[in-house]
Order: sequence, then C-alpha cells, then structure tokens
Amino acid sequence: MAAALDPSRTVDIADLRELAQRRLPRVVFDYIDGGAEAERTLRENCRVFDDVTFRPRGAVSFLKIDLQTTVLGQTFALPFLLAPIGSSRMFYPKAEVHAARAAGEAGTGYILSTLSGCRLEDVKAATRGPAWYQVYLVGGREVAERAIARAKDAGYSALVVTVDTPVAGMRARDVRNGTNALLSGNPIAMAPHVSQIVTRPRWLAGFLGDGGLMQFPNVVLADGPMKYESVGPALMQSVVTWADLKWIRKVWGGPIVVKGILIGDDARRAADEGADAVIVSNHGGRQLDSVASGLRALPEVLEAANGRIEVLMDGGIRRGSDIVKAMCLGAKAVLVGRAYAYGLGAAGGAGVARAIEILETDVRRTLTLLGAPGVNALTRDMIDVPENWR
Repeated sequence: MAAALDPSRTVDIADLRELAQRRLPRVVFDYIDGGAEAERTLRENCRVFDDVTFRPRGAVSFLKIDLQTTVLGQTFALPFLLAPIGSSRMFYPKAEVHAARAAGEAGTGYILSTLSGCRLEDVKAATRGPAWYQVYLVGGREVAERAIARAKDAGYSALVVTVDTPVAGMRARDVRNGTNALLSGNPIAMAPHVSQIVTRPRWLAGFLGDGGLMQFPNVVLADGPMKYESVGPALMQSVVTWADLKWIRKVWGGPIVVKGILIGDDARRAADEGADAVIVSNHGGRQLDSVASGLRALPEVLEAANGRIEVLMDGGIRRGSDIVKAMCLGAKAVLVGRAYAYGLGAAGGAGVARAIEILETDVRRTLTLLGAPGVNALTRDMIDVPENWR
C-alpha cells in the first residue's frame, strides 16, 4: 500500500483536512467535506459556536482534569464518540476497522454505519471500547432484522436509528464531480472525471489494493451484499417512521438512540416511543439545507426531553472548546464526524488517532482555563449565549 501522509505534525483539525484534501481525489474529499444544496447549514454548524462565549473562573487550579462521561450507563474516557460515516472505506482501506481501533485505544466509543464497507463483526473485534450500530432500513425490514441480530451477537451495546434520511440530500459537489458517472462503468460518461482519480496515486493504490469499489457486507440481499450504486434507490424505499421503533425495539432488546432530532416535539415523541436517548443532528448539513445547527437546536430539545431521555449532539465540532460549549448547554456527550474523517482520509488509523488526540488535548486545556475540574462539572452559567436562545 502506498504510504499515507504523516499526521504527527498537524496542530488542529484544519491541518488534517488539508492533508486529506492532498491525498484524496476531489470526488472523495468533497463527499466528506460537502453539504446539501447551498451548504448554509454546513457552514452554520461551525459558525454558531462563535455565538457562545465562556465565563471562566479565575484563581483556581486542579491537579487532575476528568474527561469521563457516562452515556446509557456506559463510561467513556472522553466526552466525544466517533459518529457513523457511511462509505468510509472509500477514504482509506478497511477504514472502519482502523477508526474503531483508534476509538477503543483512546477509551471512547465508535458508531458503525449500516453503509460500512467492513463486516460489522470485524469492526467490533477491532475495538476495546464500546461500539454502537447505526441502522438504516436499506434492503427492507428482513434485511435490517438480520443485521440487527448480527450486531447483537457481535456485542454492540446500543442501536442508533437515523430518522432524517427519507431521501438523500441534493449534494451539488457530488453531482459536479461526476459521482454517478464514475459509478456507471460507462467509459464515455466517466472520461471527463477520471483525471481527479489518476492524479491521486497514493489513494488509488490503496483503493485498488483493497478491492476497488466497495460493497456493503452488512446489507445482505438475496443475491449477496448490496452494491454501492444501489444505495440511492434503496434509501428512498427505506424510510424510518415512528411505527418502526416498536419492532426495532423488539428485535434489538437493548438501548436505542434516535439520531436526527432538531425539534422538541420529535424529542418528546422519541421518548414516548421508548427511545433511551436522542442525538440532536442535521446529518452534518448533508440533508435538508437551511435547518438549525445542532448547537442552536440543542436547548429546545433538552427542554423537551426534560430528563426523560439522554441528549447528545453532533454537527460542526472542530475544536475541544466546541465540545465544552455543547456540554455546558447540557449535552451528555457529542459525536464527531468530519473531524476524524479528515484524519482517516489523510492517514488511516494514525490520522484518526491524531484527530482524537487533538480534540482531547483541546478539551483538557479548555477545562483548565475555564476553571472546571471535569466535564461533569460543566454548567450553563459557564457560558453566555444570545438572549434569543431558549
């Protein structure tokens, strides 16, 4: 395999993003980096953290800063988990295995997407930490039930049900980069877009050595694993509704997390339907554009949840201070997605480990400067938020 770029000299997540952009073809990098339509929500996910400022306590010192948090009865060494990212194997060979291993070595959790290029059993075996399985109903209920049963047998400790993908968002970068043409196998259609791939030999060597265009081994249809080009149509036939939670709970029998909540009414409904937690998320700005950022929606969802269920958040996390702000508002923990995906695209497992290290160091330093002994000591009065926030 061609050598990956060295992530050890990176200072922040933006540096990892730059390395990923240098290594990956444009079509793959933009899959990670891009969002839906005008990308308003994508930008706002990051910008909104500027609206929240800290209120530090002076003249205090702590010998130890505690980053542990508990979610669904499980203790995590860090207050952030690695979010599910579909098609990660495009970024780096056996990407999900590398990401899960890095998460486990850091003492935190990894959430595996249904649309993984690696078998869920292999991913779970790679990590020493907790692993959750994120489920789409692609392929239909029977296919999903089999995957859920496999996840249960493999030792996944929670099921994440994503509810914001009745259809894939319109991601203009993917269209312009010729994603569909490159998947078509038609040489004439592919020709205008091939140059972006052949000019990234480091990535191409790894991609071909890993078997080329991936399939989805956790979505097993009658004729075998679902093929990559079949995902779009399958998503449109696999909408998750509140009624589905009943049979999903019965099949799974363990903790269920509903991902993709942005309003209080949906948080209350999730609690009524038996969810144990929700993730405030707009899918990284990749679905419906012009919706609230995760941080902005968090107070409304927390108020609606009213302690009945736990509330996590994702979207726009690029620094440890972002994590601390979300937890000051009341999130039990956050999910990071692009932050580690950039590391994965740059250097595989070493890049993920560096992303985790950057964020952990950021969180620890922020807590020290804020005058908080740990994440469990964070409170709303340690930040200022705009007056119009609920």
